[in-house]
Amino acid sequence: MPVSKKIRSFMQQGSWIRKMFEEGIVLKQKYGAENVYDLSLGNPIMEPPPQFAAELKRIADSDIAGLHRYMPNAGYQDTRAAVAAQLSCETGMPFTAEHIVMTVGAGGAINVVMRTLLDPGDEVVIFAPYFVEYMFYADNHGATCKVVPCDDRFLPDMAALETAIGPRTRIVLTSSPNNPTGVVYPAETLAAMGAVVRRKEKEYGTEIYLLSDEPYRKIIFDGKTYPQVFPHHARSIVATSHSKDLALPGERIGFIAVNPGCSDLAELMGGLVFSNRTLGFVNAPALMQHIVKRLQDVTVDVGQYERKRDFLFKSLTEIGYSIVRPGGAFYIFPKSPIADDVAFVDELRKQRVLVVPGRGFGMPGYFRIAYCTDDRTLQGALPGFQTAFRAVGK
Repeated sequence: MPVSKKIRSFMQQGSWIRKMFEEGIVLKQKYGAENVYDLSLGNPIMEPPPQFAAELKRIADSDIAGLHRYMPNAGYQDTRAAVAAQLSCETGMPFTAEHIVMTVGAGGAINVVMRTLLDPGDEVVIFAPYFVEYMFYADNHGATCKVVPCDDRFLPDMAALETAIGPRTRIVLTSSPNNPTGVVYPAETLAAMGAVVRRKEKEYGTEIYLLSDEPYRKIIFDGKTYPQVFPHHARSIVATSHSKDLALPGERIGFIAVNPGCSDLAELMGGLVFSNRTLGFVNAPALMQHIVKRLQDVTVDVGQYERKRDFLFKSLTEIGYSIVRPGGAFYIFPKSPIADDVAFVDELRKQRVLVVPGRGFGMPGYFRIAYCTDDRTLQGALPGFQTAFRAVGK
C-alpha cells in the first residue's frame, strides 16, 4: 500500500476539475482535438503581456551577479518594495516591503499563512461555492473547514457566517473574484464580513484573520474598481499570484500582503517567513521575482476576457440557461437545467463539451465553465450546450 489511507481517500474525492480535464484527453484522442470543446480547466490560453517578454530578454541579456542564488526567505527587498508600492497606490494604505512575503503562487501563499496561524483542531471558515483545494490545504495543517452557504447571487450569507464562527475559528477565507462563479464581492459585503468577524472576536476573546485569496483581482469587468479587503478588518491578509493577471500559472510566483495595521506585525511576519522556508518552498523563484518587480502595474488584456464573458453570457441565456453575470475572473457558473449537475455534465460530455459539476465546488445543481480559451472552442461548444439543454427536456 504505497500511499496513506488519508491520501487515498483524498484522491478518491479528487478534483472534478482534473477529472474532466483527463476525460478531455481521452475524448481528444478518440475524436480529434478540434472536435472536443474543453472548458474544464482554468489554464489561460492568453500569452503574457509583451512587457513580460521584454523584461525576460533584458534580464537574460544582462550580467547580473548572483541572479540565481538564494535571497532572504521573504524575497528580494526591491521586489517586495515594488509590490508594496503598487498596493499603496491601489489601497491608499502605507505598505512597505516589511508587509510582503514573496511566495510560490497563491496556493503556496495560503499554505504559508495557514501554517503560521493554525494549531491542530483549529477551524477555517470558507464560503460556498469554493475552490476545492481549500479543504486539503486546511488539512495539511491539522485544521478543518466550515462551509458557509451563499444567496442566489452567490454572495456570502452573513447570518450563516455568524453561526459558523466558533471559539476555534482562526481564519475566514474568502475569494473574490470568485472561482467558480466570477462574482466580485462588493465593498458592502466585505464590510459586513469584517463586522461579523470583529463581533465574534469580542465574543470569544480570540483573534480571527480575514484571509483573501485574490489571483483574479486584476481581472475586473465593466469599468469597475476592485473592492479591497484591507479597510474592513485590521487582521486581514491577502494571498495572491501573477498566474492570471500576467498569464504565468506555470511560473508559480505570488505574494502575501499583511495589513499594515495588523497587531503583532513583527511576530506575524516572522512566522510567515519561517513557514515559507520550512514548508520547503524556501523562497519564491528568483528569476520571476526579478521580472515581476517591474510589472506590478501591468496586466493581460482584460478586455479579451470581458468580450468572451459577454459572448458566452448572451449565448447561453438565449438558449435558456439561468446565469448570474460574472463581474471578473474567467469563469461562468450556470444553473444546471436538472437537479443532478453530474448527470447534466455527463450529457454535455456526450456532446464533447467538458465542464465541471458544481458539487466539485461545494455547490450541487450548477456547473463551471472556464472561458479562458480560444474563441473557436467557445463558439464550437454552443451547439453542444443547446443539444444537451434540449435533451433534458428544457
